[in-house]
Amino acid sequence: MRGFYIGRYQPFHDGHRHMIEEIAGEVDELVLGIGSAGDSHTTRNPFTAGERVMMVTKAVEDLDVTTYVVPIEDLDRNSVWVSHVRSMTPRFDVAYSNNPLVVRLFEEAGVEVRGSPMFRREVLEGAELRERMIRGHDWVELVPEAVVDVIEEVDGVERIRRIAETDATGGE
Repeated sequence: MRGFYIGRYQPFHDGHRHMIEEIAGEVDELVLGIGSAGDSHTTRNPFTAGERVMMVTKAVEDLDVTTYVVPIEDLDRNSVWVSHVRSMTPRFDVAYSNNPLVVRLFEEAGVEVRGSPMFRREVLEGAELRERMIRGHDWVELVPEAVVDVIEEVDGVERIRRIAETDATGGE
């Protein structure tokens, strides 16, 4: 059985990893969608699709499940979003999400959807990690080591700090 799990992964963190570990126990293969693939260089989406593909690929390579990492650009028409996802990915049997809109869209398209308990959601959230990077607080402990390596390789902390300065002065 092949599953599908989508996230923006801005950045990929231990909560994502935990959910993928749970899903890996239920499926033989897993399609990992990189959501909002066209967005980058903003405080909400600082990393490019390619950088997030590297983060996710390296962070899950040790798991005992075949994974396919696929960038998925946003589509501003929710009624056709599932068709868009299906056109960009290998076929999948079940989708995993805790996002109410994503769950609804998949259910309306006749796709089985399974949720998963959130893992340390109070700190394992992209907005919290990005804010820690901007403020110079510890974030490294909340992401897999492979993700730290990618963020360092692309000078991601400096990027998000610069972008945040620009956002604070009214530009972007």
